[in-house]
Amino acid sequence: MTTDSTSRQADQIPPELLAEIEERITHYPVSKRSASLPLLHLWQNHFGFVDDTGIEWIATKLELQPVNIYELVTFYPWFRREAAGKTIIRVCRTLACAMAGSYQVREKFCAATGVDPHDHSHGFGHAPPTSPDGKFSVEFVECLASCGSAPVALINDDLHERITPETVETIVKELAS
Repeated sequence: MTTDSTSRQADQIPPELLAEIEERITHYPVSKRSASLPLLHLWQNHFGFVDDTGIEWIATKLELQPVNIYELVTFYPWFRREAAGKTIIRVCRTLACAMAGSYQVREKFCAATGVDPHDHSHGFGHAPPTSPDGKFSVEFVECLASCGSAPVALINDDLHERITPETVETIVKELAS
């Protein structure tokens, strides 16, 4: 991507996001590269994923090569290169949650949202399994740091604790309304 097309892309970024990006970069006066992860989070939180445009724009903004940003997006499982559902349900699968029933909870979430529980096409950089209508994605994640209230799920930015297979349908109905 050329500098001109990168500049044109900047025109499509909302002013409030651009201001937040500029402010975040100031936290790293020694090396702009250190702002890579915070900028990736801002980009994904706004657009829902980080595609080639985002990778190139952030790289240009931080005076890096696109590969420096691409390697982060493909290394960290939290980042996606494609859109996920509007509501992302992340079910903890580590020991405390697994022993408390998180595998059954995930299956119930999949059934209640129409997500194929056997879809293993996701992974680093890919969206988690998503419902046909695009409203929900369901995935397993590692520890959500709430072992004492297992099983837990992070639904978008809200932590839900002590979920049982019986309460899943009620949660999904509340999310759908």
